[in-house]
Amino acid sequence: MSDSHLVVKADNLTAGYLPGINILNGCTLEAYQGELIGIIGPNGAGKSTLLKALFGLVNIRDGEVTLDGENVTGTPTNELVRKGVWFVPQINNVFQSLTIEENLQMGMFFKPKEFASRLQEMWELFPMLADRRRQRAGSLSGGERQSVAMARALMMDPKVLLLDEPSAGLSPVRQDETFIRTRQINKTGVTIIMVEQNARRCLQICDRAYVLDQGRNAYEGPGRELANDPKVIELYLGTLAADVEAKNTPAD
Repeated sequence: MSDSHLVVKADNLTAGYLPGINILNGCTLEAYQGELIGIIGPNGAGKSTLLKALFGLVNIRDGEVTLDGENVTGTPTNELVRKGVWFVPQINNVFQSLTIEENLQMGMFFKPKEFASRLQEMWELFPMLADRRRQRAGSLSGGERQSVAMARALMMDPKVLLLDEPSAGLSPVRQDETFIRTRQINKTGVTIIMVEQNARRCLQICDRAYVLDQGRNAYEGPGRELANDPKVIELYLGTLAADVEAKNTPAD
């Protein structure tokens, strides 16, 4: 990555939600300008916790997070948003009582004067949302809500977008649309760090990926190389595929 600069670095993170119980146990991650980074691993590996640690939502007990070389460990989330970092959670990611357009307006609370121009850009990127801009977000499908959440995050023109399982619970067709749109957003220059349950698909589209296991780095490397690595296939991809299938069954 000699032609690009390091945007986000998580160095040897130890973190958890409860006193004395760590979810991350020395986890490290690097994301360069314009990269799409995938994070995969079995359930309970610490994937979502890592994203939340990057966004200041979990207590970091050791290690540090830097953004463009600045130590932002423990920085409040609103300050991280000002610095260009946005987080899109897996659930509860829209204001259900507000319309699509009102949701996007909520994404511009720091830069209200730029609302009109940014809104037009979002309509071009998400034409389905433009056609239904007056519809309340609570009446949308899961995939449509995910689009609203991503569009709202993009309203502030972030430099880093953190996505927590964007394809979870979606039909195969909607999953494909989500992955395609994620790559489109990435190609505009936004650095994306994505936790994803669909490990094979994630490895196909990401530039580099990290496999976490018990809060530690198990493997890392170019996405397509990991997708074809016999050890990764044996230890993780089969198990992860089963996890996804179980998660998406009606009985779940």
